Amino acid sequence: MALIARRMSRLGTENAFKLGDDIQRCVDRGMDVIRFNLGAPDFRSAPHLNRVASEALDAGRSGYCDPAGILPFRQAIAAHVTRTRGTEVGPDRVVVTPGAKPPIGYTLQTYVDDGDEAIYPSPGFPIYESWVRFVGAVPVPLHLSDERDFAFTADDLAALITERTKVIILCSPSNPTGGVLSRAGLAGIAELIRERCRPDIRIYSDEIYEQILFDGLVHESIVSHPGMEERTVVASGHSKGFAMTGWRLGWAVLPTAEEAAIFKRININIMSCVPPFLQEAGVAAYEDPASAVEVRRMVGEFEKRRDWIVPALNALPGVHCRTPRGAFYVFPDVSGMCERLGVHRAHATLPAGARSRTSPAGMLQMFLLYRYGVATMDRASFGRIGAEGQDFLRLSIANSMDDIRRGVARIGEAAGDAEGFARFIAEEAAILR
Repeated sequence: MALIARRMSRLGTENAFKLGDDIQRCVDRGMDVIRFNLGAPDFRSAPHLNRVASEALDAGRSGYCDPAGILPFRQAIAAHVTRTRGTEVGPDRVVVTPGAKPPIGYTLQTYVDDGDEAIYPSPGFPIYESWVRFVGAVPVPLHLSDERDFAFTADDLAALITERTKVIILCSPSNPTGGVLSRAGLAGIAELIRERCRPDIRIYSDEIYEQILFDGLVHESIVSHPGMEERTVVASGHSKGFAMTGWRLGWAVLPTAEEAAIFKRININIMSCVPPFLQEAGVAAYEDPASAVEVRRMVGEFEKRRDWIVPALNALPGVHCRTPRGAFYVFPDVSGMCERLGVHRAHATLPAGARSRTSPAGMLQMFLLYRYGVATMDRASFGRIGAEGQDFLRLSIANSMDDIRRGVARIGEAAGDAEGFARFIAEEAAILR
């Protein structure tokens, strides 16, 4: 009998956090590291929201509460979804979770049995693939290509749907690509689902970046389309749009109150409840007019940074970067840079075990960190299945403009340092193994 359960070998991770050990190692060496790795807004939560939580805490509202969430918060979420998605939602279908990440696992645990298939975008948030594998489902990545601006059509999705498909995951705006699904595109996907899928299929619509859109775009949701309300789990929260990452305020809207009760039961089994004083600030985020002002200010800064970094990256040798329409990431193709530096050749000469654990983009990622103090994320960090041969890095623009400028300058310097890369491979072999 083994100490560790076999299922734990199927549980993945989020490399944006895992990279922290490497970053700390560089800091301990005295390096100044520019952190493009974490998807956390570099803005503080708004003072009016901090004040609400502080006053609630001072008033003693710090005990247990309804595991589904306090009623005023669930009412505020329901009103927000009703207003922005055009579908009538009541608080009995809302469950509050510690951040927007738990509903991913809750959904796959609730709806998927061993051998069922789950479709998810790749590149995409790595926790999708992790949970699909952990629950014993068959992972079916929907591969997104740079040539098509990381977009996909209903026809692309149709090619993956079978009689075993149980969950389809959508994410718009997207992490890591910044892609945004259009209303017309969602209409085509909704039509496909109505015509081709089992009635008990569930769509998991990850809308955590719903407030962060550029170029005048407005958020669109699959749940707004005919026949989708009864099939869709909508998940979002306060981490990104309200710069409240550490508050751990997330939520899910379920198709029925009965399904919401299951999510509530999972909450009870894992964490009892989200602290009520934090939820009171969550209410204010949706109901206080000051929140919209703060969101617009933050998104405006992200858009300015995007407008600077995309042409700056495209000016570097061997780098090609498309313009994201939402979220706060850029996802450049660095295959030309890998070729110039000899990364592909170096990867091919690694021992078989090491070669399978990394990629050319992963090796470039480590070179940029350990030699130039720039922390990025490689393509395999956003879904490993079928990622071979794709040389991309994700950079978070949730950084000051000064750090963004310095980081891009360092990447540009690294792009011409083939000798430095060769020395890195010789001197830091253990990092790649």
